[in-house]
Amino acid sequence: MNLAKPRIDIGLFTNNLEPMLAFYQNEVGLPFDHALPLGKGQMQHRHDLAGSVLKINASRTPFEETPATGYREILIARDGLLGPKSMQDPDGNKVTLVPRGLFGIEQIGIRLKVRDVNAHRRFYALSLGLPDVPEEGGDSFYCGESVIMVEHGGDAPDDASLNGTGLRYITVQVFDSDMEYEGILKRGGGEGYPPRTLGEVARFGFVRDPDGNWIEISQRFSLVGKPK
Repeated sequence: MNLAKPRIDIGLFTNNLEPMLAFYQNEVGLPFDHALPLGKGQMQHRHDLAGSVLKINASRTPFEETPATGYREILIARDGLLGPKSMQDPDGNKVTLVPRGLFGIEQIGIRLKVRDVNAHRRFYALSLGLPDVPEEGGDSFYCGESVIMVEHGGDAPDDASLNGTGLRYITVQVFDSDMEYEGILKRGGGEGYPPRTLGEVARFGFVRDPDGNWIEISQRFSLVGKPK
């Protein structure tokens, strides 16, 4: 993939907005950036996450309580730590501050539980074209400065849903969402939603990994300009 931003973004959904905002802003220390209307009564509260974006999505209509996706933990590199510091947000999502460099993480990472590690190695290496983190034995991948950590999990989903509360998707910013979307599908990635345009904001689509976890392929106009 030709990345327009060398970092992943992370999206979660909540029915518990105010406590979630307080946790991420006050306890984790993430600066609030802005709120983005998504339509149909949904609002995305965007926070700076070490150069990535944490997207806290809320809605006037409560989200469903569906089974968890494979995305299980946000890891954030911080200077001055002697070891990991684990927390849980008000919805029970795991957030861990880690010493810079642990697990190859210099910026942020996300831990992904999967049914078949080998299938996900092929997906990230071949379908997405991401390099592995050398010191992690081929089970972690760099997406720019961010790290995706793949681990076997007995409770990993076989058809992860985008709908529901909790950690639901990651976002990769590219220069051409249509081209990248089609390329990923040709290289064996799963189909999610084909690219569409969100007003003056972005053109984006979704692909899926072997367990059905959702990955947004976004062409954000503030990064790359709007197509003519």
